[in-house]
Amino acid sequence: MKHWWIGLLWAWSASVAWAQPPVPLLWKVSDADNSVYLLGSMHLLTEADYPLAPVVDAAFADSAQLVFEVSPDNLDPARVGQAMLQAATRTDGKTLEQSLPRATWKALQSYVQAQGMPVAALQNYKPWFVALMVIMGESQKAGVNPAQGLDAHFMQRAATAGKATSGLERAESQIALFDGMGAKAQLQFLQETLADVPDFKQQLNALLVAWRHADEATLERLGLKDLRRDYPALYQSVNVARNRAWLPRLEALLRDSDRDNALVVVGALHLLGDDGLVRQLARKGYRVQRLR
Repeated sequence: MKHWWIGLLWAWSASVAWAQPPVPLLWKVSDADNSVYLLGSMHLLTEADYPLAPVVDAAFADSAQLVFEVSPDNLDPARVGQAMLQAATRTDGKTLEQSLPRATWKALQSYVQAQGMPVAALQNYKPWFVALMVIMGESQKAGVNPAQGLDAHFMQRAATAGKATSGLERAESQIALFDGMGAKAQLQFLQETLADVPDFKQQLNALLVAWRHADEATLERLGLKDLRRDYPALYQSVNVARNRAWLPRLEALLRDSDRDNALVVVGALHLLGDDGLVRQLARKGYRVQRLR
């Protein structure tokens, strides 16, 4: 299982009630005037993942604004869906079947037919999008509720509390991360996704358990090392380049003495490792405090 894309988009939780709130991946970064809270998110969770730890609620209460990967104003489902379909539609004159090795096409046929879907409906799409469709289907079967994601949770709370919100990038740039994958990487992504279907729930649960316990070493091993090893170019675009682009935005929040504190909610993997935002800000001399 290549866990990096799970951390980017999806997470699964068993439908049980946890005895304690999740241990948050939460840091407070400060300069002389302001503080920025960095909260590591899983973008889709379940009702069982709430309530959150009191320290997270305190960070929300102490923040006048919330910053997400993508602003709520840029997340209109119809517009984003149209942009994704436009990016995913083939323009090379080939069908999906013609672009895949025979064994991969047969495996995809078997999977799609088992779901009661016509495989012909996929012929006009690129492999990366078909892989995401498989993941979305398996996630739905696993009981994921998109409205329970940490991002959605805080977007709703911010709206209710009248707090300002903004984004670090646009939805189109996230779509471009997948559409920018080369043909070889797209094929590898689809093949691995199909191969991992039997263990989907178990492996997603392993990642979520690590997130719930704030097990940074396990999250980094599952989410970053595979990506860095197997998709080095994608690691640079998904993780390194985005973190580098976001860093000046976070520093601006800290430098502006006219701004109040901010809570920044981004995918957990963006905060971890040597290329993560936490260590980068620490190396720049900001005070970094781990909150639990």
